[in-house]
Amino acid sequence: MSDLFTPRRSVLYMPGANARALEKATAIPADALIFDLEDAVAPDAKVEARQRVCDAARSGAYGYREIIIRVNGIDTPWFADDVAAAAAAAPNAILVPKVNSAADIALIEEHVVRGGAPASTAIWAMLETPAGILNVRQIVAASPRLRVLVMGTNDIMKELHADYVAARSPLLFALSQCLLAAREGGKVIIDGVFNDITDAEGFAAETLQGRQMGFDGKTLIHPSQVEPCNEIYAPSADDVTHAQRVIAAFDEAQADGRGVVTVDGRMIENLHVDNARRTLAITDALVGR
Repeated sequence: MSDLFTPRRSVLYMPGANARALEKATAIPADALIFDLEDAVAPDAKVEARQRVCDAARSGAYGYREIIIRVNGIDTPWFADDVAAAAAAAPNAILVPKVNSAADIALIEEHVVRGGAPASTAIWAMLETPAGILNVRQIVAASPRLRVLVMGTNDIMKELHADYVAARSPLLFALSQCLLAAREGGKVIIDGVFNDITDAEGFAAETLQGRQMGFDGKTLIHPSQVEPCNEIYAPSADDVTHAQRVIAAFDEAQADGRGVVTVDGRMIENLHVDNARRTLAITDALVGR
């Protein structure tokens, strides 16, 4: 399956210092789990958490869920040891915070390879600084091993000195710039977190906004956010039916030698067929979860 068709609707952060949380995550229906060694772990607990997270990543206990280890940043004293341990644990990906440049990606890749990570272990990059946002095209092009971008919206807001508003207007330039770069480079891109776990309506509105903008999924901070996020990002029954009709109509027109295809009175072009095929590929990947 193409990396772009792998479901990543819900990407849940799990604190690496919390053994109980890592155990409970085996039953949470998130598409991906980020075992966090950065923000969720106090400095004096980072070494112990590193071992716990790597053991969990090796355990095979998480079924279909992608396992990502978020290491500490390049400019911290834990980065090299975090990446070495994570690479040896061979998770699906290693997520690095505060990526600012293509040179950062080259350095990360050097450490990942030196640590012995298999080719299947991808690099995920967090974009959460002005430099990262402004250099995003170069970051995206820096390595084929970089497969997913993750928006660090809380840090972007802090760096902008911006106020949080429901429609996220202070963030729209950064979100859109990174989306464009991701699509230009054929990368997956995941939206940032919603902080108020008591505001279900606000969470749903922001998650829908992200899907409508074009994000592939959303990072989450609490298990209660997983199921509503999955529902919003999953193709609906109507989406699937429409996609099937688009592909059938296009295939029939091609077989008949017709150059014009319409479905429900709307003209269908190759781009609509590509979107329809993506909808069906993601739906197929979700079957049985």
